[in-house]
Amino acid sequence: MRTDDDHSPISAQNAKRLFAAWKTAPAIVLAVSGGPDSIALMWLAARWRSTLMRGPRLIAVTVDHGLRAEAASEARDVKRLAHSLDLTHRTMRWTGDKPKTGLPAAARTARYRLLAQAARASGATHILTAHTRDDQAETLLMRLLRGSGISGLAAMARESERDGVLLARPFLHVSKSQLVATLKKAKIDFADDPTNRDTSFTRPRLRAIMPVLAAEGGDARNLARLASRLARANQAVEVLVDGAERYLALRDREATRAGFDASTFEAKAFAAMPEEIRLRLLKRAIDRFGHEGPAELGKVEALLAALDQAGAKQGKKRRPRLKQTLAGALVSLSDGRIRVEPAPPRRGRAD
Repeated sequence: MRTDDDHSPISAQNAKRLFAAWKTAPAIVLAVSGGPDSIALMWLAARWRSTLMRGPRLIAVTVDHGLRAEAASEARDVKRLAHSLDLTHRTMRWTGDKPKTGLPAAARTARYRLLAQAARASGATHILTAHTRDDQAETLLMRLLRGSGISGLAAMARESERDGVLLARPFLHVSKSQLVATLKKAKIDFADDPTNRDTSFTRPRLRAIMPVLAAEGGDARNLARLASRLARANQAVEVLVDGAERYLALRDREATRAGFDASTFEAKAFAAMPEEIRLRLLKRAIDRFGHEGPAELGKVEALLAALDQAGAKQGKKRRPRLKQTLAGALVSLSDGRIRVEPAPPRRGRAD
């Protein structure tokens, strides 16, 4: 959705369209850090809610990661503004030891966990975050540099499930400059987080080179458009994977009998499918029955190659066999079937 030009304030009419999808929710948590994007989210959501006869309760939640001395006072500033907008506010704190490496990812995981906790306690079905088109472009670049597949390059979805709550991003087609312009027009102050410019982290380094990319046509608008197109392609592939999963289940009676304890595929029918479909089928099954979190794409690719190699031995009059664990799932190939099931618990080492 276009919301006027990149530097104009967001109008009341556009704000109404931005939040319309969630007007029937019973309650919504707004993730508000105190920066310009999230303060604009809170102000615009409160303005939108005031126009509804019956609308969701809005609860502003600030997560204090305990990483900056200023964070506590910024949370209090958010609380004051929230109360002035007639909104409930909660501060959630990330306590305990902080990792020495991978801090941004750990902080992000903790943030969403605490937001989901606040949502469940408040009876909220949704968490709204203030990710902008600029954030979407940066996410695409980060994943591109890591060699992500189509699903990763689709970047952030407008709405997705996380920790039992729906996570929604109404500003994915809105520029950060528009949100800043909106706050300036409303004469609302916001915090400045210096970590957003700390080039010891990946995202600020990418942010610093965005003007160079924009000069070559790779501005945030075009990168976000690419992410949207890849998301569309990803949805189409997922439909094909759904069909392939049903087809394999119909061919394999043992798959039907296996129920929820395992997934089985007839190896010959599985091998005839396009590689992308097979990768996704395998990853789905591993993620469903594993107990160590989502499987990494690169490791699933390596496992698929091993399955193909084992299957090729069938032509040499040898029964293909393979047994490997990945992400807490046991994947085996035997008697013409691929089977994915929970891996047995790891045995502890003897003292």
